[in-house]
Amino acid sequence: MITKRIIPCLDVREGRVVKGVNFAGLADVSSPVELARLYSDGGADELVFYDITASHEQRGIFTEILARTAENVFIPLTVGGGISALGDFDRVLRCGADKVSVNSGAIGRPEIIGEAARRYGNQCVVLSVDVKRVDGAYHVFQNGGRIDTGLEAIEWMRRGAGEGAGELVVNSMDTDGVKRGFDIELLRAVCGAVSIPVIASGGAGRAEDFAELFRELPDVDAGLAASIFHFGEVTVTDLKRILRAEGINVRL
Repeated sequence: MITKRIIPCLDVREGRVVKGVNFAGLADVSSPVELARLYSDGGADELVFYDITASHEQRGIFTEILARTAENVFIPLTVGGGISALGDFDRVLRCGADKVSVNSGAIGRPEIIGEAARRYGNQCVVLSVDVKRVDGAYHVFQNGGRIDTGLEAIEWMRRGAGEGAGELVVNSMDTDGVKRGFDIELLRAVCGAVSIPVIASGGAGRAEDFAELFRELPDVDAGLAASIFHFGEVTVTDLKRILRAEGINVRL
């Protein structure tokens, strides 16, 4: 049985971790260095670091804070934000990232997925997709959820997998920060369309939301969340104990 991964997410703006609801109303949380150390020591399987304004501001990731964060992490670290060229992959990997997440940059130039996969290996390339329902259809948004690209999300994710992405992070803008559970409907559609690992993001508010995710969608490989961990509603270790008690295979 495949072990399910629990992944805290650090949304970083101007060197601080922030969190909002539906990608808006961002509030300060903590230092990414402190939180990274906490999660690395506290049983997280992996960690995600997003510089959430890099693409919108058309700049690269702040490498100083990233490097300091990476120094405190002893689990796989995925980094994203402002990734639009192979040079950006080089830069964040040299700062200590294990995987690189591309989002808006891939929308502008889809071939970067295949180029990066050939140079660094598929396992290094993570396609992150921000999805929101628009008139009953799933649309891809970019620049931190600010712009509706008009792209149909399921088809875009199928294309990204075909281009060589090794993992897919599905960010539901409709459930982000709402704490009422993951977007099961969206995730079911994604799992039916791709064969690469799928990481669910957006909506977790309690341990049972993770249990429901893995029970309803056994093909989902990991659950990613922020608020539930940042604000101490449940620790990663306690969450895993609850999941294990419910028969879900996790690493303790």
